[in-house]
Amino acid sequence: MSSEKPLVYLFLGIAGSGRREVLANLIADGLAPEDRAATLLAEGEAACESDARLGAPARWRWTPDHRIEAALPAGATHVFFVTDGRRNPVDQVEAFKVWLDASGGELGSILSVVHCQLAEKHHTLLAWYDACVHFSDIVLLNRREGVANKWMSELQGRYKAQFLPCLLEFVKNGHVKNPVLILEPQARRISQVFDPVEDLGLAEGIEIHDENEDDEVEVPVKGEAVEDGPVEDPYLARHSGGRRVKEIPDLAKFLGAGDGTTA
Repeated sequence: MSSEKPLVYLFLGIAGSGRREVLANLIADGLAPEDRAATLLAEGEAACESDARLGAPARWRWTPDHRIEAALPAGATHVFFVTDGRRNPVDQVEAFKVWLDASGGELGSILSVVHCQLAEKHHTLLAWYDACVHFSDIVLLNRREGVANKWMSELQGRYKAQFLPCLLEFVKNGHVKNPVLILEPQARRISQVFDPVEDLGLAEGIEIHDENEDDEVEVPVKGEAVEDGPVEDPYLARHSGGRRVKEIPDLAKFLGAGDGTTA
């Protein structure tokens, strides 16, 4: 990582999935003594008991034009950005990318915490988690108490069958087996949204003249995809009317307004 840029980790997941409990474990056991951690928590997230272990989390908010408003905490080497667990994760990933580019931070990794009990109860939610997994380097399986072993095996098989590069790990009592590995800033996601332009098969605008040919050879300008190059991310693509091409379930159908689900 650049000594001038803090690593920023994006935490996706549903309210009540235990993200902040897991985050407290990662900070306590996954960082070096000289590291300085800070948390940016969505304004809409209710307080929970795990917040005390995160110091004093700052809040980020949505602007009226659907942008993220937040400042990188001064002096932090590692910043943990916790999304709103009641809102569309795709919209938040899209806005986070714009914010990260403008803020001067450097992406560490993207993590999704799965509420296995809720996902087992509502099969439709798997499409919601598919979107999170698409953007994630790490997928943490949490809230597994009482969940059938058969369902857990099927969930793991669902993603292993797709040969996804992300790492799937279990959470037990709010702890992961290897916090240092989880916080390793290694890209394992299938999405290319956060990849540097030079890694996407894009070229600088130059002209090459072959002395044996009369015509100049045109090379695509930077920002244009070369043949067989990257295409728009399927979850970010929109129809001409503005709706997403690939829609996901609305969490309002699964989380009540006053059900007390936090973290």
